[in-house]
Amino acid sequence: MLNENHAFILDFPELKLDIVQLNHDDLTFKAKLQKYHELDYDIRQLEISGSPIDDESMHNLKVQRMELKDTLHSQLTKHHAQSVK
Repeated sequence: MLNENHAFILDFPELKLDIVQLNHDDLTFKAKLQKYHELDYDIRQLEISGSPIDDESMHNLKVQRMELKDTLHSQLTKHHAQSVK
């Protein structure tokens, strides 16, 4: 879907507290989350404007976003599991 917002809090509302806590306490997580949101914003803007870049470049941006999302989600689920013990 074009222009779909993939903000972490929207995609993982059950991990909202973990997202907020890690974003506050972990500078590496914060930097990766910021990069993720920048990539998501850039992709959405490109989609709105008719994707004025070649398909391979768009694909690479989406792969970067997906890899960051996977890394961040893994860290979030580990944090969540530790916090409920």
